[in-house]
Amino acid sequence: MSYYVSVPFVPTPVEVIRRMLQMADLKPGELLLDLGCGDGRVLIVAAKEFGARAVGIEVRSDLASRAAYNAMKEGVSDRVLVINGNFFEIRLPPADVIFMYLLTSVNERLRPKLEREAKPGARIVSHDFEVTGWRPKMVEDFRDGGRSHRLYLYVRE
Repeated sequence: MSYYVSVPFVPTPVEVIRRMLQMADLKPGELLLDLGCGDGRVLIVAAKEFGARAVGIEVRSDLASRAAYNAMKEGVSDRVLVINGNFFEIRLPPADVIFMYLLTSVNERLRPKLEREAKPGARIVSHDFEVTGWRPKMVEDFRDGGRSHRLYLYVRE
């Protein structure tokens, strides 16, 4: 079954990205997957600051192009791949960490795909929206400026 997901592009603040990747214990050389990568900021932080390889899947071609351009501008295109496509229709790569800033309704529809395709032991971090039916290993309220962000960490069994 195919889904077209319409989630508004709301960038995650860099401090929140850093905290989420720390929660996920992203290590150099590991593979990070960002579902709905927007302008690529998560991919860039993962590559530049954590030494990871990163793949982003983005349905909007304008954002996918911007993410690829930003990775090139930041000097990490050798470790970053941006795919313009629908993550419901693409087989997920065997990522060590999966980053999501979607909606609870999208996470719920995505859950069966993650259960099928995410490798065992994969750490999944979600910004603000839980994955219903899964028990998080950690939930943290993180303040950035005047805004509070709820961060969820799950580990694929």
